[in-house]
Amino acid sequence: MPVRIRLQRRGRKRHAIYSIVVADGRAPRDGKYIEKIGQYNPNQNPAAIILDFDRTIYWLGVGAQPSDTCNNILQREGVLYKRHLLRGLKKGALTAEQVETQFSAWKAQKDAKVSASVNKLRDADKKLAESKFEAEKKVNETRLETFAKERAKLLKGEEEAKKEAEKVVEVEAEKVVEEKKEENAE
Repeated sequence: MPVRIRLQRRGRKRHAIYSIVVADGRAPRDGKYIEKIGQYNPNQNPAAIILDFDRTIYWLGVGAQPSDTCNNILQREGVLYKRHLLRGLKKGALTAEQVETQFSAWKAQKDAKVSASVNKLRDADKKLAESKFEAEKKVNETRLETFAKERAKLLKGEEEAKKEAEKVVEVEAEKVVEEKKEENAE
């Protein structure tokens, strides 16, 4: 019975979340499994991986073969490196303290790389948002300028209309005064 470490699909359509399981190689992808040892969520950036190190190392030790994707996940999380260090411990080439210090140093270096890439992505997103904000600000300023120009034109038109109306009123008033003078003269 070939035992495999592989992914089992869960989640909704176009938003898959995978369980990392130990299963018989002949079992269907989403079928019966022996043990669930982790979870993989590729929908986040960077992908979220939850893994039980001890059980994974145990299953690798008893001959379970990881699928290609699971092998990449195990390399990324350091399971295969820790297994390599534990082999050195078993052979007597390393001590338990050396294994832990080397693994913790590797893990710290890996975490620093991941956090640097996450910070780089956040900075890029922040710059993009700022540039979009500035572009929108410019568009709003041009809209306000055109609105102010149109309003000024309307106000000038109203002022001219008021002046013309005042002139018309004055002319009409003069006509009324002249008519009254003519009526009084008669």
